[in-house]
Amino acid sequence: MTRIQRLFRIAWVFSKYRLDEFLPLADLPWPLRFLLLFAPWHLFPTYRASRGERLRLALEELGPIFVKFGQILSTRRDLLPDDMANALQQLQDRVPPFPGSEAQAIVENSLGQSVGQLFKTFDSNPMASASVAQVHEATLHSGQSVVVKVIRPGIDRVIRQDIALMLLMARALERYWSEGRRLRPVEVVRDYEQTIHDELDMQREAANASQLRRNFEGSTLIYIPEVFWDYTARKVLVMERVKGIPVADTEALNAAGVNMKVLAEKGVEIFFTQVFRDSFFHADMHPGNIFVDASNPQDPRYIAIDFGIVGTLAPEDQSYLARNLLAFFRRDYRQVAELHIQSGWIPAHTRVNEFEAAIRTVCEPIFERPLSEISFGHFLLRLFQTARRFEMEVQPQLVLLQKTLLNVEGLGRQLYPELDLWSTAQPFLETWMRRRIGPPGMFKTLKEHLPAWLEQSPEMPQLVHDALLRVRDLDRAPAADQATLKALQDAEEGRRRSFRRTLLGVACLAGAWLTTQPVSWAAISTIPTQGWILIAAAGWLLIGRRT
Repeated sequence: MTRIQRLFRIAWVFSKYRLDEFLPLADLPWPLRFLLLFAPWHLFPTYRASRGERLRLALEELGPIFVKFGQILSTRRDLLPDDMANALQQLQDRVPPFPGSEAQAIVENSLGQSVGQLFKTFDSNPMASASVAQVHEATLHSGQSVVVKVIRPGIDRVIRQDIALMLLMARALERYWSEGRRLRPVEVVRDYEQTIHDELDMQREAANASQLRRNFEGSTLIYIPEVFWDYTARKVLVMERVKGIPVADTEALNAAGVNMKVLAEKGVEIFFTQVFRDSFFHADMHPGNIFVDASNPQDPRYIAIDFGIVGTLAPEDQSYLARNLLAFFRRDYRQVAELHIQSGWIPAHTRVNEFEAAIRTVCEPIFERPLSEISFGHFLLRLFQTARRFEMEVQPQLVLLQKTLLNVEGLGRQLYPELDLWSTAQPFLETWMRRRIGPPGMFKTLKEHLPAWLEQSPEMPQLVHDALLRVRDLDRAPAADQATLKALQDAEEGRRRSFRRTLLGVACLAGAWLTTQPVSWAAISTIPTQGWILIAAAGWLLIGRRT
């Protein structure tokens, strides 16, 4: 009965904002088309607003779960027209708080002690309230000031109901709309379901925060609050309370004398450091989750909160993405096309020349504009939209990355309108690529893969020793066994050659690694990096050769 009531509520809001105009009537079966044409909502006056605005208002009226869905949907510009995506970006989490007594009860049930035993003070009036949780101020008995994040009571049941209804509507769109299969609404809802359930687990958010804090320990770029694990459970998260200026409050930042250029460039550096150095990035970097420590105005530091959504990239995706971006900087469209095919993002049967021409058509008009007028995030968006014409499958990890990059760039331009994200990013990417393919990167690869190779290979020294023992014993054998002896001696000689090649290969790789160390040998320093790369490659081949 509750689900039926909810369905009627959705139908009422659907009618009120005339969302039927979004449906492709010509593509629907005639019974459904007939029903829509004579539906009672035609008696409603036409809402005088754009379609994007009507969709935004409808989602806000349907409640926090639909608001959250709209926020995530706004990042899928590969699926939505620009006017609708822009309208959905304006969705705000203006959610009424639930009573402090209920929050207190959730804390006590989750942690097994009374609030008085857990905290020296606990403010039952929430500091902030959002879609799935609200935050209270508290003090530990040690005197440490903390915030207590509590999941909304009953939110699991509400989410299950709303997700079930979203899937019902998504399946109908996919079945009856000609564009439904291409836009994959069911997949979008499933992605949202995973995201929203991850955000409901405070222990997962605490683990994300701890990882980010380790990654930036002692950094002057960003500060991550400490998690207090003894006070954290699935529905409760307790973190260090941090104070700073909201990053969107440019007036307060200017009044504090913050160097806005440095602040904007640090934001870009944080993003690329997380993506390429750590492969673990905060994927919800909207202004509400970012503050600024202005204690040193000429060297300001970001403060991040809310770690429910993080993204990761596989090493292959990192490499292909970096090489793609560097090829863009150099206008090497051929390489961009080839990399898309090599990575599997584009089908192997794609004609490289056609894809290269399509990329050039997108990129050339952009490069003719001043760098300060180019949006890096929207540039990637245009590229992904072009690639969709060539059957590019949606890459979830890249969509999350694109959303984060759009947030970072938008924030940076708000702080410092002359921000040139291109020139800020290019040196970072070039340095990262040099480290990846140079001797340090090759030595790191060797350290990662050599143990596995050794596990799969026989112990070479032991084999040599065993073979020598067999040769000694066969020396005493009768002449009839000489053929056997000869075969064993040949096999042993082959093993010795393999062992020598292995030692030589390790020596080559070790020599290549030494060039990266603070050694003052003149002979080594005169050999160029390219030469050591060749030596390291030779060493790798020698090690890999088994016969």
